[in-house]
Amino acid sequence: MDLSLAAAKRLLKLNELEELRNDAYESSRFYKEKTKKRHDQHIRNKSFKVGDKVLLFNSRLRLFPGKLKSKWSDPFVVSKTTPYGSFELDADGNKFMVNCHRLKHYFSRKKLVSLNI
Repeated sequence: MDLSLAAAKRLLKLNELEELRNDAYESSRFYKEKTKKRHDQHIRNKSFKVGDKVLLFNSRLRLFPGKLKSKWSDPFVVSKTTPYGSFELDADGNKFMVNCHRLKHYFSRKKLVSLNI
């Protein structure tokens, strides 16, 4: 048994293992970039202006969901916007901040009739 030969083989195996680990990290990084790019393509930018009417998503409805109950709350009015996607809503004098991902535009029936929808 030659110890120098065994040490050289062991060092070679460690280098191979390090190369495999680096390849796995690189593959993982490519996969994450690709999935992030695909996810970001499906995100729609929502833009609301002060005075717009919006519906608020009620995320707490999951506990007792009604079969036909809407998950969107009554229309609110946007009273303030921030550059990072949060909006201040006004509900009968009560103001609160909400993330834009929980909002969608509200179109009244009168507006839809005038648009011929």
